[in-house]
Amino acid sequence: MKNWIPLLLLLLALSSCKTRTTVQSETDNKRDSITTGKDNRNPKDVNEPVRDKLTFYEHVLIPPKFEQIKIDSKVKVETGSFVPTLDATIYIENDKKVWMNLRALFVNAARGIATPEGIKGQDKINKTYIDSDFDYLNNLLNVNFIDYKSLEKILLGRTFVKINDRQFDLTQNAQGFKMVSNINQKIVTDEKNREYKIALQYDTNYDLLNVNLKDILSSDELDVSYSDWNEYEGIRLPKNVKIIIKGSKSSQILMENTKFDFSRMETPYFVPSSYKKIEIK
Repeated sequence: MKNWIPLLLLLLALSSCKTRTTVQSETDNKRDSITTGKDNRNPKDVNEPVRDKLTFYEHVLIPPKFEQIKIDSKVKVETGSFVPTLDATIYIENDKKVWMNLRALFVNAARGIATPEGIKGQDKINKTYIDSDFDYLNNLLNVNFIDYKSLEKILLGRTFVKINDRQFDLTQNAQGFKMVSNINQKIVTDEKNREYKIALQYDTNYDLLNVNLKDILSSDELDVSYSDWNEYEGIRLPKNVKIIIKGSKSSQILMENTKFDFSRMETPYFVPSSYKKIEIK
């Protein structure tokens, strides 16, 4: 329990999927086409420059308007050791907080909350808790750019990396849109400077399908895939997301979002005095 609860709490349900074989194959083909410029499913499809770039950027960069979203999910974490499938409730209050409660066999197992100031989480089984900034989450994901807003965007299937017209090539074919960085993307933080090769894939209706980041100086790689998009009260949201972490730490998070609700709810978070704090190193 100690190994997987902090991971779940700090990722705060970066949603994922029961990826069917056909969906996985399709995603793999799209990823191959991003990095090679070839479409494995239909050789006749040619990647062409996008003429109406303004419309594209408006769709992929302007965030949806909402006050709060409640998501019921099935969460599965694969780390090499057994972790049971968990029931999760995720509550996002726009620009303010992401709250999460995890249940195992109908028993509350863990709870966490993220705000622009940082992340807190508690393991109710082992009676421990954490209180950290976003550096720990970045370490878990093998990256260095995650903050509160990018966490919100990951959960909702929005573009969570910075893209622009000068440093990315934007093309389209029958399957949708592709963005590939034409120079290495340098991300400088207080703790670490890193450079990434970044590729993104969008559907023909601008839904985000895949984001892949590769650190050019190490084996670290982060791959996030979305599928089964639908519209809920005017907002398009993904049912499934799959997060694969490779390199110095390897794992994957699968999550199936089973219900979306836009009503307000209480988000209690209190750490009992008997809980032991886990120091983040």
